Amino acid sequence: MGLFWRVFWLNTLVGAVATVLLMVGPWTVSVPIRLTEALVLVAGLAVMLTANALLLRWGLGPLDRLNRMMTTVDLLRPGQRLPVTGSGEVATLIDTFNHMLQRLETERGTSSARALSAQEAERRRISRELHDELGQSLTALLLDLKRLTDQAPEPLRRELGYTQEIARESVEEVRRIARRLRPDVLEDLGLTSALTSLATQFDTHTTLRVRRRLHPGLPPLAPQTELVLYRVAQEALTNVVRHSGATVADLTLAPSGDGVLLSVEDDGKGMDGAGEEAGIRGMRERALLVGGTLQLHSEPGRGTRLTLYVPTGPAKDFP
Repeated sequence: MGLFWRVFWLNTLVGAVATVLLMVGPWTVSVPIRLTEALVLVAGLAVMLTANALLLRWGLGPLDRLNRMMTTVDLLRPGQRLPVTGSGEVATLIDTFNHMLQRLETERGTSSARALSAQEAERRRISRELHDELGQSLTALLLDLKRLTDQAPEPLRRELGYTQEIARESVEEVRRIARRLRPDVLEDLGLTSALTSLATQFDTHTTLRVRRRLHPGLPPLAPQTELVLYRVAQEALTNVVRHSGATVADLTLAPSGDGVLLSVEDDGKGMDGAGEEAGIRGMRERALLVGGTLQLHSEPGRGTRLTLYVPTGPAKDFP
């Protein structure tokens, strides 16, 4: 039965009941109408409208739930579904909506994986060019400056020394950027060493002190899972430096249940309850690629705690 006919027959039922009651009841209408008769008619109308409203609420309630779900659904929090209730067109509409959510989550996951794969490839390319081309050029410039400094007369040596120091700092900065773009230590020495190196970089180049608690007995992790854990930790610490005003952050990685749990907690000003920025949503997308769950807890003035739980097991490579 279509939605139109369901509403029509519900209204017909209410009207028929009211008509039968008026026919078999002792009520009559005088001319002019008496007060008691008017009260009876008003009471009957109120009962009829109430019954009609209750029946329509019962019949159209699933559509209200569907409307609320459509306005609040977030594809970065998969698994949100509505129970298929009602019958006819309403049940079909809810079931179609659930299937649409499933397709959207699958397509978003695939497109996000491709985008992140392209991003990682571009990071590797830029890192290689910085290291192999710009880094070598700056190194050659540094060597030429050293040779010129050794041969220059005394008045020019000090100024050439300053220029040489700037070139040396530029070489170190290029190497540091290249390491951030492509964590070679992650590929060569594993996740624990990569996170240790990451924390050391923040300790050295920022005002943030990073305290590490990296459990030595981690279960075996797929390379893509390690990359996601590293990138989330990197983005989280970057957000702490940029936005929180914190002085200390705790970086923790330990086994948890059937997976591993990464935690970054700071002593900063917390979040003001505004919507999630692009960096956090990007971390959620990365977490979904390996079946992980990312949670964020923050209170104004009491810091922020970000956790990422990733189950162990084989992870699919990014397409």
